[in-house]
Amino acid sequence: MTIKIVDERIETYMRGLLARHDEPVLLAMEAEAKERGFPIVERQVGVTLEVLARTLRATRVFELGSGYGYSAYWFARAAEEVWCTDGDPENAKKAETYLSKAGVWPRIRYRVGDALEGLAAADGEFDIVYCDIDKHGYPGAWRAARERIRIGGLYICDNVLWSGRVAEADVADDVRPGWTEAIREHNELVAGDPAFLSTIVPTRDGVMVATRIT
Repeated sequence: MTIKIVDERIETYMRGLLARHDEPVLLAMEAEAKERGFPIVERQVGVTLEVLARTLRATRVFELGSGYGYSAYWFARAAEEVWCTDGDPENAKKAETYLSKAGVWPRIRYRVGDALEGLAAADGEFDIVYCDIDKHGYPGAWRAARERIRIGGLYICDNVLWSGRVAEADVADDVRPGWTEAIREHNELVAGDPAFLSTIVPTRDGVMVATRIT
């Protein structure tokens, strides 16, 4: 049985506090997610991403998995350069449309293709590497990302509580075989890495936040 990480009443209350962000382009992106059943981080996590980026004074952000640009919208409000990756060229087109309307497209570097290949092709270190790819790829994403984050920078990863499945001894309803185990492995790798200090923010589906300390 899956678990609602945050009580629905609390989620509704928290979401209500963010009405100041009701801009047409954001509402359109959220409406598309609802209509298509497309997974986005939603507004509570989106604002969290912007808060973290602003607190860090981030200039370079790399996203492993960008969809049509919802999380990039929040990062681009804070950072000068947001590198996006997605395997679907239609998502890239939609991202350009949405983020152009939001006025942040000049800050976006969008690459269609494999996310880890995109990270390998990019030069230099990043202030933030954000992960939201298919869950079986989480351990590999962490291994690829950890050396690309500057000291003092952040690794952020969505869906790390996976509707509570990570805490179940027997997972009977995994969305895809092996995904829960991959998320568990990822979480243990991050939590046990002496070069990083990490915590899981238990909002929405769980957000891993790890800062590089050495």
